[in-house]
Amino acid sequence: MSEPGWGGSAEGSTTDRIGRRYRAPLLVRELPPEVGFGFLERVLSTTEPVEMRLELHRIPPERALEMVERARSVAEVELTDPGRGAESSRLEVEQASSRELAHAIARGAQELWKVGLCFVASASSRARVEAVRARLSDRLAALGFRPRVPRYEVGSALEATEPGVPGPRPRGYWHTLPSDGVAALFPFGDETVLEPGGILVGLALADASPVFLDRWSHASHSWGIFGTTGSGKSFAAALYVLRSRWVRPDLDLLVLDPLGEFGGFVRALGGQVLRLAAPGSGRLNPLDPVTTGGDRREKSARVAAMLRALFPSLRDEEAARLDAAVTHLYDRGPTVPTFDDLLAEVERAPASDGRLGTLLEVFRTGSLQEVNGPTTFCPEASPISLDLSGVAEEHRAFHLTYLLDWAYGRLRDRPGPKVVLVDEAHLLARHGPTAEFLDRVVRHVRHFDAGVLLLSQNPDDFLATPSGRSTLRNLYASALLHLPEVSGEAKTFFGLTGAEAGWLPKARLPRAAGYSESLWRVGELHLPLAIVASTPEFEFLSRTLGSSPCPAGREDGL
Repeated sequence: MSEPGWGGSAEGSTTDRIGRRYRAPLLVRELPPEVGFGFLERVLSTTEPVEMRLELHRIPPERALEMVERARSVAEVELTDPGRGAESSRLEVEQASSRELAHAIARGAQELWKVGLCFVASASSRARVEAVRARLSDRLAALGFRPRVPRYEVGSALEATEPGVPGPRPRGYWHTLPSDGVAALFPFGDETVLEPGGILVGLALADASPVFLDRWSHASHSWGIFGTTGSGKSFAAALYVLRSRWVRPDLDLLVLDPLGEFGGFVRALGGQVLRLAAPGSGRLNPLDPVTTGGDRREKSARVAAMLRALFPSLRDEEAARLDAAVTHLYDRGPTVPTFDDLLAEVERAPASDGRLGTLLEVFRTGSLQEVNGPTTFCPEASPISLDLSGVAEEHRAFHLTYLLDWAYGRLRDRPGPKVVLVDEAHLLARHGPTAEFLDRVVRHVRHFDAGVLLLSQNPDDFLATPSGRSTLRNLYASALLHLPEVSGEAKTFFGLTGAEAGWLPKARLPRAAGYSESLWRVGELHLPLAIVASTPEFEFLSRTLGSSPCPAGREDGL
């Protein structure tokens, strides 16, 4: 063997040397069941000399169909073996995926490929190259790969072959993959999105490349931000609003603020705050049909939804009586009814126990009498915050529903771009009628050049109902911040890999890191981003939001 540093080449048991450089190949015995596009940016470090070699050979369609059908047949036979036990679920997945892949190959939507895969570490000494390969192996294993060091097979792993001719290679070099699997292996580590006219939503965790999104250039203008308390949702939402107003100075902002966190922010932007729990601050009449452009039938449906959110314990016969009373109210008048009018309508046909009338008495003499009467709040500025802090917790869903109804009317009637920020949106998602209304708003506001920005602690609150799932599907972008756990349903709905679902409970919180770590789902892309603010942005938001999510004095981040 030549001495290190001399010319020539030499091969050892697990490395080889050409000149002054050592090379250490790493193969993959088994691929994980799923990997997301762009996973290589988490494998191929930007600070270590590692390359990936990819060798591709297309399998003719006839041969590909034979191979897939054989795999499906084998899975079916093995499923009949009662001794398989725990393996049955895996075999069922193989059976179903083989059937789907066969159909895709038959119609030309997929192809099958023989894929050669080899990672090669490089360094100036044997000790260093072994260390680089060990770290690479650990990163692959964390994503579900089963790496293998080729012992006494280095030459056959690294040697060049004739184009189009699959040469002899070590075990673990060849894999059979469909087109989608091949696409995931191409070394496109940069998933940067730079949408013209967009705002900066974050920096890629892998290489700090910026991601710009333009909500107005897509069919849906609505986004969602989900994360546990302290993950930086409110700060992120305010940051995106601030940047949106810089890009679109005519942006009209409405904030539905159950916890009163955005009041200072809105005032600092020259806006108004309506605090519902403060006597004399103004009233929005929940029954005013102006919010539906005078469509009284549509208004009666929305009123019924908000009342069922307020009284979830209504029996079926009580709900039917209430719906009938609301319908009669809007059929017969007055032009702008109040809750006194609704109570009178209910009392015209009293029930034997009178429980419904007793429940509605809260609007006449109880804690909700402040909303009984004509509208007195006349907004003159933008943005506007509707502050529910101080409102009884059990009344928040009711207030959010009629405030969203009022906001929807404002979106319809005003020109220009508009955003409605709905904090604690899970309060609407928990009730069937209000979840349906929220879904309609998210689906329709784009017609008014408007979008919704939903903030909630956990996407599972939306996944529990068909309307909630529809709402999530109609969000152009969804940001998942730190979540204590990721349910199987959330993993499936968002198309998360096992590694992504395992990472979210470990995503760094702003008080620890100075910024929020997040996983963005934008179309088919999954983008791990750091949500960061410039020093002026941080200082402004820390001063104006209800609470700062970062340690005092921190200049960057969330």
